Amino acid sequence: MISIAELNRIMAVGFSPLSCDCTFNSDGSLRICVFEPASGRVDLLLTRVSPQGLDSIRSISNLIGELRTEIKAGRRGFAAMG
Repeated sequence: MISIAELNRIMAVGFSPLSCDCTFNSDGSLRICVFEPASGRVDLLLTRVSPQGLDSIRSISNLIGELRTEIKAGRRGFAAMG
């Protein structure tokens, strides 16, 4: 697995001009929040993403592509706010 700092850097570039914040949950899963930085509007919030397989720039880029498709389709994974 790539470090959380590196994952955040790659995700930030992939979602620009939106912002993206990734953190680890206590169970080892990822919380991914994609939001509009000026307004704070959340476009996508996934609270339990498995980090398994996110071990290369290519795999993370594939995830970014899938999530961008979800955002464009209007399907949002809001499981919790805040």
